[in-house]
Amino acid sequence: MTFQSLLDLLRYHYWARDRLLDAVEGLPPAQFRRDLGSSIGSIRDTLVHLVSAEWVWCSRWRGESPRKPLPPADFRTAADVRALWTEEEAQVLAFLSRLGPAGVNREFRDIQPDGTESASVFWHMLQHVVNHATYHRGQFAAMLRQLGAEPPRSQDLIAFRLKARR
Repeated sequence: MTFQSLLDLLRYHYWARDRLLDAVEGLPPAQFRRDLGSSIGSIRDTLVHLVSAEWVWCSRWRGESPRKPLPPADFRTAADVRALWTEEEAQVLAFLSRLGPAGVNREFRDIQPDGTESASVFWHMLQHVVNHATYHRGQFAAMLRQLGAEPPRSQDLIAFRLKARR
């Protein structure tokens, strides 16, 4: 995968994230935190799961191996999640920039939360981050409908690409 393709994938990822956050920011706190029986539970917990996963991966690229995810209780609102995720976005984009085109095939080694060692190529890990978020964004649409709220505007990759061409 090329550096430019990864950068484009990240731009899509954050564009879709913003559409999702726009859809959930207006939820009352009780709905934001309500356990809806999804794989992670509530909208808040699933959002924190996503930003936490991205934080863990970026930490690994910097040579750190976090053992625990970020605690959902630290985030009262979707705006709190957005604030941290925007900071994380800057970290990820800065890291990719420092890595440069020659570094996208670099292998990173780290220690998983269970203590096992692993190694993966950077562009594989970055694709995983985006794919993981895409998986959960589908769950958000269902959770928002369960609450009687509007789902996010289209987050499809082709919608992003068509918008970018205009």
